Amino acid sequence: MVETALGLIPQPYRAVAIRHRELLKFAMVGGTTWVIDTAIFLVLKSTILEPKPTTAKVIATVIATIVSYGLNRGWSFRTRGGRERHHETVLYVLVSAISVGVYAAPVWVSRYVLDLRTPTVTLFTEHMADLISGQIVGVLLGMAFRWWAFRRWVFPHEDARPRPVPVAKH
Repeated sequence: MVETALGLIPQPYRAVAIRHRELLKFAMVGGTTWVIDTAIFLVLKSTILEPKPTTAKVIATVIATIVSYGLNRGWSFRTRGGRERHHETVLYVLVSAISVGVYAAPVWVSRYVLDLRTPTVTLFTEHMADLISGQIVGVLLGMAFRWWAFRRWVFPHEDARPRPVPVAKH
């Protein structure tokens, strides 16, 4: 799938994409888990957790993080490692726990520092502030932190696991 996608990119961008393949995979996993995170956040915030948007964001982020572990370990960082599986998992959970705070902090700042909540602002403004702070600012900050931390501590060594051998087509 990645090879097909890379083949569609015109030169000289293809060379850059190939050089940053791991980052592109991480971004694709991030995009997938962003959709999961956003859907859960909006459903929770619009229903049972309406008065608690920060809690809704934390729950959505935790669920998306569980999905991202499987995708990142098995695809984005599949050749990286260098740690025993249980040690790697603990580090992933620790980095992700810190990331939950990074993801949720902009929602908290929006609501409780900037006071972008009803009755101070309209309901529409409150919802837009939650969406922008949680799903754009929080996600960008969280992904930048996770990219750095995963490569630094969780999957520190390149080529620690063998690359899968491509299957020849007949």
